[in-house]
Amino acid sequence: MTAARGARRTQWAAGSAVALALLFAAVATVAAARGDTADGTQPQAASAAVRAPATDSADAGFARDMAVHHQQAVEMSFIVRDRTQDEEVRRFAYDIANTQANQRGMLLGWLDLWELPKVADAGQEPMAWMATHGDDEHSAADGHDMAGMGDMTAGSGSGFTAHDGALMPGMATRTELDRLRKADGKQAEILYLQLMTDHHKGGVAMARGCAELCTVKTERRLAQGMVEAQQSELDAMAQMLSARGAEPR
Repeated sequence: MTAARGARRTQWAAGSAVALALLFAAVATVAAARGDTADGTQPQAASAAVRAPATDSADAGFARDMAVHHQQAVEMSFIVRDRTQDEEVRRFAYDIANTQANQRGMLLGWLDLWELPKVADAGQEPMAWMATHGDDEHSAADGHDMAGMGDMTAGSGSGFTAHDGALMPGMATRTELDRLRKADGKQAEILYLQLMTDHHKGGVAMARGCAELCTVKTERRLAQGMVEAQQSELDAMAQMLSARGAEPR
């Protein structure tokens, strides 16, 4: 095993440990919010300082939207593992699939713990929580976070309109996913890296939004961890694209 491969494995293992620690912390947080004791009772003296977030909160909105965003990253990663024999790309895709599947489980688990629906109400646009809970001066929904991809909210005037299965900025369309399924070898590697680069840019901007707007400390820490990890992966993907004579779109 090369030093680089060992470092990636160590980093993934450490990330998984952190994810589990965050999940356990979230369980304790919500238990406190409900006033649960070790034996399941709810004493009158339960702390009123900690409360599960509301269904229209940034915390719940981020959990729902990032779960959807992550699911597509997992899907693309499994597709490319079947379309190339390149071990570097296959390992990279495997790490993304595992990390984001674990994080998705945490996000959906929090919604369960908060007793909130996993699906937004009909008519509620993805990422509306970023506009609702931000402000002109401090909102992370600012378009500069998207590196030219427009505002992070999907609503009117945002510069992004859901289309062809792409519900949020950075997400691949159904047409692009079909192209990836039909590509082979180097062509599949390049397309995957380009699509995942766009995907990570959208994910980073959304995670920055939660790091600023969410109120649950455990969720904010997870969001900040996503920002840092995906920024690092963006650098790695740029290098892999360059090695294949390509660049981000």
